[in-house]
Amino acid sequence: MRNPDQEQRARNRSFRNGLPAAHQSVTLGASPERWRQEPVTTANASDNAKTHYAIAYESFDIQAAARSFVGDFKTGINVCAECCDRWAADPDRIALHWEDASGSRLDMTFAQLRDASARFANLLTAQGIVAGDCVSVMLPRVPELLIAALGIWRAGAVYQPMFTAFGSKAIEHRLAASRAKLVVTDSANRGKFDDIEDVPPIAVTNGRSRNEDIDLASDLSQYDTTYAPVERNGDDSFLLMSTSGTTGLPKGLSVPIRALISFRAYMTFAIDLRPDDVYWNMADPGWAYGLYYAVVGPLLLGNATIFYDGTFAPDATYRVILDRGVTNLAAAPTAYRLLIAAGEGMAARVKGKLRAASSAGEPLNPEVIRWFRQHLDVSVADHYGQTEMGMCVNNHHGLDHEFRVGSTGFAMPGFRMVVLDEDDQELGPNAPGMLAVDVANSPTFWFTGYSREETPTIRGGYYRTGDTVELEPSGHISFVGRGDDVITSSGYRIGPFDVESALMEHPAVIEVAVIGKPDPERTEIVKAFIVLASGCEQSKALEEELRQHVRSRLSAHAYPREFAFVDNLPKTPSGKIQRFILRNAEKARGGDPD
Repeated sequence: MRNPDQEQRARNRSFRNGLPAAHQSVTLGASPERWRQEPVTTANASDNAKTHYAIAYESFDIQAAARSFVGDFKTGINVCAECCDRWAADPDRIALHWEDASGSRLDMTFAQLRDASARFANLLTAQGIVAGDCVSVMLPRVPELLIAALGIWRAGAVYQPMFTAFGSKAIEHRLAASRAKLVVTDSANRGKFDDIEDVPPIAVTNGRSRNEDIDLASDLSQYDTTYAPVERNGDDSFLLMSTSGTTGLPKGLSVPIRALISFRAYMTFAIDLRPDDVYWNMADPGWAYGLYYAVVGPLLLGNATIFYDGTFAPDATYRVILDRGVTNLAAAPTAYRLLIAAGEGMAARVKGKLRAASSAGEPLNPEVIRWFRQHLDVSVADHYGQTEMGMCVNNHHGLDHEFRVGSTGFAMPGFRMVVLDEDDQELGPNAPGMLAVDVANSPTFWFTGYSREETPTIRGGYYRTGDTVELEPSGHISFVGRGDDVITSSGYRIGPFDVESALMEHPAVIEVAVIGKPDPERTEIVKAFIVLASGCEQSKALEEELRQHVRSRLSAHAYPREFAFVDNLPKTPSGKIQRFILRNAEKARGGDPD
């Protein structure tokens, strides 16, 4: 039990990062937006079992966190042993709930995955793959993806994800960067590799497509179900990721095994994954959030994960929540906005079923939070992170702190997050600047640089995220926008997220992207690209209504001066809105009016 006196003293102390204690109630000074002045509590803030954020932050001990693993990060550890073998002693413990759009289902236990991953590791060894070699995997959300990942880690090798929507150029670039020794895919994606030079051997999960391919469906059964996990150390890689930058080719980055400490912390503090939870992270494991926190994260804690192999649809999403009894949900804002677009009638059948919901991938508009609270009886917590470091700023479901609508939350225990000005000086409250990691004082920060490339974002003891934020007096961190997304108009700096959030409150708006359009008088003007709700039609009257809505909700200078009504917005395959495409199109037109 915690000592009440110690807890109170910790509440009264400032954090190591110099921010005010998170429990203090501070009225915002320089943030006029009404939605930022609406503090609320998390769905379970009254849970007496929760540790206060101040306690968890100040008492976080990286060595103690490391001792929660069966292996040792210095003398020997294996990712498959941590994610699978340690939980396989219970033969009935479920690791995976899988189903597809046709209704087919399969549950797999940790014990079954242990045996299947051993067969896969034996196959890798037979192919000459050794610890440290890379294996690329292009599969949808199917059990074979999980078997391949665990088998690769059991052999001490490195897993490279490839999203199934990638074309040949994206595949070729990633294979060249990784120097993969084997590709694992299915028959639906096999043809994408035909025109790639120097492609490594290919293993196909559902039948040999070419004579030279490895037929996993039949070949795996020939291998033994025992394979001792190959121990590595904490600095060895177990994932090879690629960034999804807005310009240039994606950069490769290695994820070391010691990142497991950070992944586990996120699942504990932010997701609040409990033993009795039914957890569904809807993100695709071809991308960082899905791989880190729909595969590695839940398995580290001995919880089952859900794979739904089908295109996103609100009715299917609600059906899975009901049928599986999902209590803890994670997804991108795009998915949540589509649930809202489906209407409150469809949501009514699952109202009250969810205990916690989390959002990551891009900023979460406050209107989404309000809608979910009203129609699903759950608070959606906004979380922030990057492929380069995992999640680092969160509204933590598992900790007791104020949940302020419009804020990304607080630094995760193990991270010291700061706001820097253009001269790399740390800023105080109410001053927009770049969000950065204080590397020396962030023991769970694991990113050391891109593979075989310069990393100018790491210098002077800081890792710069490229995102503009504002530190509030309460210690909350509020997102403003990507550094290149921030709009400068008539001397004002305008965050597109603020304008988008205000527009999202209007019932006619389903999705919106806001950019700065070049303007000779104002430098830039605010232009909004809007996807309208069903039954709404564009008109000059609607445009003026939207302008006045933003003026009243945000400020008199930040309203859109131009609108474009579109059927959809450009997005990355993982669902992030690509404002730079809209911005570049405006520049190509020379800033002329539509």
